[in-house]
This record gives sequence, structure tokens and C-alpha cells, in this order.
Amino acid sequence: MKFIKNIIHVIESVIANVYFGFPSRKLTVIGITGTDGKTTTANYTHSIFTAAGIHTGLISTISAKFGDKEIDTGFHVTSPSGWNVQRILREMVNEGITHVVLEVTSHAISQHRFWGITFDVTALTNITPEHLDYHKNFESYKNTKLSFIQVGRKQFMSDDCKDSLLEGVSINLVGDYNRSNARLAACIANALGISRQYIKQGVESLTQLSGRMETVHKGVFRVMVDFAHTPNALEHALTSARKFVEGNGRLIVVFGSAGQRDTSKRASMGSTSSTYADIQVITAEDPRSEHVIDICSQIAAGIESIGGKKDKTYYVEPDRFKAIEFAITKLAHQGDVVIITGKGHEKSMNLDGKTETPWSDQETVKTILKEATF
Repeated sequence: MKFIKNIIHVIESVIANVYFGFPSRKLTVIGITGTDGKTTTANYTHSIFTAAGIHTGLISTISAKFGDKEIDTGFHVTSPSGWNVQRILREMVNEGITHVVLEVTSHAISQHRFWGITFDVTALTNITPEHLDYHKNFESYKNTKLSFIQVGRKQFMSDDCKDSLLEGVSINLVGDYNRSNARLAACIANALGISRQYIKQGVESLTQLSGRMETVHKGVFRVMVDFAHTPNALEHALTSARKFVEGNGRLIVVFGSAGQRDTSKRASMGSTSSTYADIQVITAEDPRSEHVIDICSQIAAGIESIGGKKDKTYYVEPDRFKAIEFAITKLAHQGDVVIITGKGHEKSMNLDGKTETPWSDQETVKTILKEATF
């Protein structure tokens, strides 16, 4: 079935390229892949090129940007279909865009959604285990990522980029890990002839991304939303959020793990949350056709493996609205930070494997706070 679907994706991409006239041939194309940090690195790169006066487009998890247009994607997959990729690229060319930054997933690589595009630059943020439900094992997942890097005329790995490119540059996004993302973007820009003046301007102008360590409420306690949905990303998010805890406050995390996706990470998500947060509330995160309570139990096993106690250090509430409400109205006190992870910028949630139900963590927080009586 996977083989057949991949053939369909290739056919779609070929037809789209022909129909839209191979628009990428008129663009300098930069592709960014990796397990975590793709969206931020792509946005940093777009920001730097824009600061330099280069007409640059962007297709990321959060949005597609070109000219004065911004299309709110809210994709459940980072990379759109082959047809939509070419459609958006054609619109960009028609708007006078000369460069484009593409966020590239392992699924998109495997399914050839970017067939027909010659990448002038490919870049890798990092590789940690993810999507093993699809790739079957880490080696296959890693090789998929690396195969994409090798197609670029210029190739960059985050670990190989020099920190000196960011000397005197302030990182204004929350999270120490964002320095690595900015460094990779700076490395790409430098290689394409952009001066440090514009690197500094582009990096420093990026102060907030939707659903990326986003503060939704700041009062007696703070509420944040982040997209972290891997053990590695969750560790970074919780470590960063911890810095906002005040006095004797605690770090409370509301999170889950997606259904019909990599099951092997669920216990790790649990143990990571227990290691870096004081209280955990386990809930739904796109359970699809799986039973939410089963997913929660697998996460809880990871929490309990390092000493977590149900209804003391962690709680289970399958309904995401109720879980967030519980964390905010029953658990949070002065100086605490409540961080809600897994959905980030997304505007829908899949509860049955078929339907995308409108959903926003940010709007949910605002609704709860508006109706709350503390």
C-alpha cells in the first residue's frame, strides 16, 4: 500500500510540474529538513533574505508567505501535497519572488512530493528518532533525511556551522536551542553572499512564531503553547519554560502523543516530561482511530518508570479541553508556568481518524481564562 501511495504522489508531482510550468526553475530553492527546528530555521532564513531586500517566499508548517500574502496553513504534515507545492510556487513566481525556503519532511522526501525541484541549498537541523511508524526503524528514517541533503548544490549541517556568524547578534526567540537554528540560517545566508549586517537584522527581527514557546497568558501564572511533539523537543521546551517559573512556582505540562503514529516514543515522552516538569497532565493529541486512554497509559508507563505517581505528580484527562482547564483552574498557582505542547500552531485536531475538528490551544486557553473564577 505504501508503495502504491508513493507512486500516486510521484504521478501527482509530475503532472503538477507540467501543469504549472516547472515554476521552481525560476527560483533559488532552499530546503530545510531535520527532526526538530525546521520551522524556526526556515523562518530565520526567510527573515534574513527579506532583510537583505531579496524577494523571498516561504512554505513552512505555520504558513506560506510571499509578497504581501500570508496563507495560514496549519498543516498536519509539514510539506503540502506535490500539487499544492507547485501551485504555491507558481503563485510566488507570478508575484516576482526569486528565492524560496521550503520546510521538508521525511514523508515528503519518501513520497517524492518535491519531484522536479532542483534544490540550490539543502540544510539539516538535527536527527533524532521520529516517524518510526512510517520508516520502520531509525536507520531508515536517518537515511531518508540524509538522502535529501545530498541533492543540494550546497549542503549544510547545523553542527558544522560556525557560531562566529552570530557574534554580536541577539536571539529574541525563547529557547537556547534557537541559537542553533539561527546559526544554520546564518550559515546558509553567508554562503549565498548575504552580509552580516542583514544576518543580524533578520535574526533579531524574529521575536515570536505561532505555537513556538508562545506566551498566551501572563498574570499570577504564565501559560505557554509549544509544538514540541518528540522527546527531544519536549526536553528543550520544558527546559526553556522552566526559566519563567517564579519563586516557589512549578512547571506544569499538558501533553499527549499522536495516534496512528510512532508508538515507540510514548514512554519516552512520559519519562522526559517527568524529568523536566513538576506536574504532568496527559491528554489527547490527535488520537485518530486509537483509544485516547490507551495512548495515555503508554505515556504514563514512562512517567511511572522514573517514580511518577498518578494523581500526585501526574494526572490523566483524555479530553484536551478539560485537561487544559484542569491545569489552569485547579493546578496553577502564583509563579507557576503551564505549558501546553504538541499542537502549537495547528488549527484542527483529529479525534476519529477521519475528521479534522477545529481546534486551537491558544483559543482554548483564552476561553478558559475568560470564564474562570479564581
